Amino acid sequence: MSQNYNPLSYKTLEAGATYQRPPQRLPERVTADSPATDVMTDFTKVAAMTIGPCASLEDANQRMIASGVRLLFVTGRDNEILGVITATDILGEKPMKYLQEVGGKREDIFVRDIMTPQDKLDVLCMPDVEHASVGDIVETMKRVGRQHALVVERAAGDRQIVRGMFSTKQISKQLGITIETTEVAQTFAELEAALNAA
Repeated sequence: MSQNYNPLSYKTLEAGATYQRPPQRLPERVTADSPATDVMTDFTKVAAMTIGPCASLEDANQRMIASGVRLLFVTGRDNEILGVITATDILGEKPMKYLQEVGGKREDIFVRDIMTPQDKLDVLCMPDVEHASVGDIVETMKRVGRQHALVVERAAGDRQIVRGMFSTKQISKQLGITIETTEVAQTFAELEAALNAA
């Protein structure tokens, strides 16, 4: 090299050091008429949390707790999405039902045994989301009785890529109300009345 370069000095990494994660800044408060993207976790702005299919339920639960999320993508070697696992899957009835069918102990259950597989995941398309309101997303999630909704877009080669995700917990926080997705019969008019009362 023809120029003079100066080496930097090294220091020791301190105990308790962590690493930088990209923060996504969502609006603190939204209304039912706000753009849907105001409540979407955007994976171009924040890293998606993943786990392998052979991880234990305890490992998955600990990863969720450490990351402050309630859903993990179950991924294969090439980062392809094999399915998802949620806190409800781990802490709900699924492990017990699985053990009733195959026997064994809870420690014997892998993530792959109770995850929702890729071919059972319904998704929303990003172009539709870009023209939707928060109220549209809430109504969609209530109608299907889900706490999470994945959003996909098309990449080169027409391959689907998960771009983002909606969570009723996040939307509830931003709207300032509790969204119950199990009450499928609740109408958008009832949601609007609850929002106006808040």
